[in-house]
Order: sequence, then C-alpha cells, then structure tokens
Amino acid sequence: MQCDSLQSILPDVQESSVILHVCVFLTKKWSLWDATVISRKMNPWLFVVLVILLWWICRWWQKRRRVIKYFKKIPGPPGLPILGNIVELNVDHDELFQRLMAMRFLWGHQEGINKAWLGNHPYVFLSKATTVEPILGSNRHIDKSSDYRFLQPWLGTGLLTGSGRKWHNRRKILTPTFHFKILEDFVEIFAEQTELLVNKVSCEIGQDSFNIFPYVTLCALDIICETAMGRQVFAQYDSDSDYVRAVYEIGSIIQTRQATLWYHPDCLFRLTSLYKKHQECIRILHGFSNKVIAERRREIKRTRNETVSEDEGRKRLAFLDLLIEASQNGTSLSDEDIREEVDTFMFEGHDTTSSAVSWTLYLLGCHPNIQNEVVAELADIFGENDNGRRATLRDLQSMKCLERCIKETLRLYPSVPLLARRISEDVRIGKFLIPEGTTAMVILPMLHRDPAVFPNPDKFDPNRFLPENCTGRHPYAYIPFSAGPRNCIGQKFALLEEKVIISGVLRKFKIEAAERREEISLTGELVIRAKNGLHVRVTRRER
Repeated sequence: MQCDSLQSILPDVQESSVILHVCVFLTKKWSLWDATVISRKMNPWLFVVLVILLWWICRWWQKRRRVIKYFKKIPGPPGLPILGNIVELNVDHDELFQRLMAMRFLWGHQEGINKAWLGNHPYVFLSKATTVEPILGSNRHIDKSSDYRFLQPWLGTGLLTGSGRKWHNRRKILTPTFHFKILEDFVEIFAEQTELLVNKVSCEIGQDSFNIFPYVTLCALDIICETAMGRQVFAQYDSDSDYVRAVYEIGSIIQTRQATLWYHPDCLFRLTSLYKKHQECIRILHGFSNKVIAERRREIKRTRNETVSEDEGRKRLAFLDLLIEASQNGTSLSDEDIREEVDTFMFEGHDTTSSAVSWTLYLLGCHPNIQNEVVAELADIFGENDNGRRATLRDLQSMKCLERCIKETLRLYPSVPLLARRISEDVRIGKFLIPEGTTAMVILPMLHRDPAVFPNPDKFDPNRFLPENCTGRHPYAYIPFSAGPRNCIGQKFALLEEKVIISGVLRKFKIEAAERREEISLTGELVIRAKNGLHVRVTRRER
C-alpha cells in the first residue's frame, strides 16, 4: 500500500477521522474489518495496536508532506528517496567542509540559505546575517541539534549540550564565575604556561619550518586544566600522559562518529572497535575529573575548619572551586553536575583557543608589515628594552592592534566553524518558512565572508575592526563566539588568554609563514584546522 494512494482516497480529512477512513479503505480492499471477523479471528489488543500504528503512520506522513512542501521552495541540491543527500555529504571531514561551502556558492549565494537532506532529516544552512538572526537571536530556538549528542557521553548535558530549564538554571549559576576579578587572577597562569611554550618553540630556531599547532594546543591544554580544575597535567612536558592522550582520542572519535553515518546509531557504534576506545577514554576523563572534585571538596572543607598557612590561604582559585562553592552542599549542583561543567570547560577551552592562537600567528607570519605594527605596540607597552616581565591585565587591555588581528583571524578562520540549532517551531527566514524539527546550521566562514559586509572578504585586514569601521555593522554578521542567548560564556577568558600567548611569542620571536594561504586545505572538525598543519619559521627577535 502506498501512502500516496491513501492520500488520494482521504482528501482534506481531519486527523480525528483519519483512522476511520483508513479502516474503510482496508474494508473495501481486503474485507478484513467486518465486526464479525474481528470478534472471531483477531485479538482485540492486536486490533488496537494496528489502529494506533496506522494512526502514527498517517500522522507522520502528514508532517512529512508538510516539510516537503516548504522545503521544495528552498534552494538546494536534489536528493535521493530515503537517502536524501547522504551520498554527497557522507565524506571525510575536510571534503565535507569544502562541499558545504560549495553548496552555499551554488544554491545559497543570494538568499544566504540553502537546504539538504541527511537521510530523512531536513537541514538548512545559513550564511547571511539576516538569515542567522531569526535563529540565534531567538529565545525559542536555543536547543542544540542532535549533532551534539555524540558529546554527551563525555560532557553530559552541561552548558554546551544541555537544553530547556536545566540549561537556563546552569547558565544562571555559571555566569558569575566569569567575572573580571577571577579572570585577572588567571592572567598569571596564562603567562607561566606561555613562558614554557616559548622555551619549547625556541628548539625550532634554525629549522626550515615546523607545525605551530601542536605546541600551542599543549600550552592551551595546560592552561585550561589549571584554570578549570586547579590541577596541572604538564601536557607540555608529557604529551603522552593518559589524560592528555584521552583528550585527543575522544575528540578524534567524536569527529569520526559525526562524519560516519553508520556510527550514528548507538546500537551499531557499540559493535565497533572504536566503541571500546571511546569507553576507555571516558573512563580516564571522568575518573580524573571525579578524583579532582573529591580532592578539592576535602581541601575546601579543611580550609574552613582549620587554620591554614598564609601560602595556602593565597592558593589560586579555579572554576572548580567556584562551582563547589555554588553547589550549596549538592542542592544546587551535584558532583555529577560539577563534573559536566568542568569537562565542558576542558573541551571548549583548549581546542578553540589553540586554533585562534595558531591561525593568528600564522597570518601575522604571512603579513610582516602587520606583525611589525603589533610588535611596535608591544614595545610601547613593555618598553624598547623589553626585560621580559609578565603582562598584566592593564597591559592586555592596551593591546588594541593585537586584538584587531585576533578578531580578523576569527573572521577568516572562526575556531568553531559550524553552529547547529533545532528549530522548535515554524520560523520564517526571508521568504521561506522553515518547519519545526529542521536543523539550522550556521556556516561561519561563509557568514564572515559576506562581501556586502566585508569588502574583499578573503583579505586579512585587521583595520576592519577599528571602531569607526564597525559602526552600523549588522550584529549577526560577525559571531565567532556565537550570539544571542547561547553565546559563549568564556569569550573574555579566551581573548585574554590569546593575547597573553600571542604577545609572549611575538616578544621573543619573529614569525614567518612557510606556506601561502592558497596552499592550505581546511578541515572542519570540532574546530577549524589546516589539514596538514600550519607551518612557520621562527628567529629570535632583535632588541
């Protein structure tokens, strides 16, 4: 039986009468629904189950037809029955990113919106400020899409992956932990780890070129672990420790699941060898976090009940300490809730920052004239005869030129290239109506390259972010930290950290790019990366 034939027999019927019409149709077709036959040959419960099943199928088909009706009007590639556009999109990470951008050029260039079907699930891709604002700027579409579910075994339903009332309550509790006084205390940690990074990079002096990304990533991992949990993992000393290795491996596994269709269902994923590695990573990561939480709880309790030394009293606070203080003995945040947020800080706070720092250093290496402007600004702040003192919060606030360079880097290479939301109710975007249940995906590299907002969009030009050039710019034209109710809670933290690391490197080294931008292949994983790394050369900076 085809649903099309059913629809032709049941024109314009109400949902309440669908079951009756279906039964009539089956009566005419097979004469199965005669009351006498039912009473003699069919179990009444079986009849009820069949009726409910038929009702569900008809209801599903009505919704499906409605989605198809509106989706036909949105530009996009034709899809296969059942499979949709899986053939085009089920490819490697780097190829997927290129295809998403190519789809925008082919079908979404004018309207800033295009569509695709991933199996039976509808997606719209947004790449203009006017199409992005109705989604990210709304309080109704704040739930992340199902694409984020692969993070939940590690991160639970914390600030990144949570939704509804739980997300609202968690955001309210966590926002005060990012106040400026706490961030100021973290600047010293940023500086300490940057000094270690500079020492590590100095080993590359005289080399033809090297990939800057791994060095920066380990530094960022050390920083976020100490600021989030108050513990050092010494990633820059030992990149092969169990915890560091688990962080890298879980990220790779999550990316593989996202990009491989047959890994999506949990029942199939559990049958693969990748699942065993996944569970081992989760065991290590959760075990470390749980251990640190328990230790910090005991330490906080001891400092309340005992007289502590002056050095212990001045012990640095971490986000974990603030969460424990906010937990109100477990009535507000349980240990599991705290672990979710600590793990979320770890996930969001190292890869994204390392991406921004690495790309900024590389682009400054491509543009020595702009690098010289940043160095001149640093000389004004630290003096011509820089004695190597650590940057203070006031120093960082004075780095306006460097800040513009970071912002321009995040325009061209936003750390998180894709943002996805579930459309919770019908929404109109321009002339198109997007049905409930659709996944809306914002493609940030395309959004940030809109020539109507950023002329000559592929050019690296930090002056775009001079105050006079930002006046009148659409607020959703540039959103490297997302926007609206679910914008990044840690963006001030990230910008301060990036300034410390980049300024620390530039005060010691002259950076030169070892390859042109045109030679770099991008891959859109959890963060935007260069497929083969970002290769630079360094020489000591002369005083």
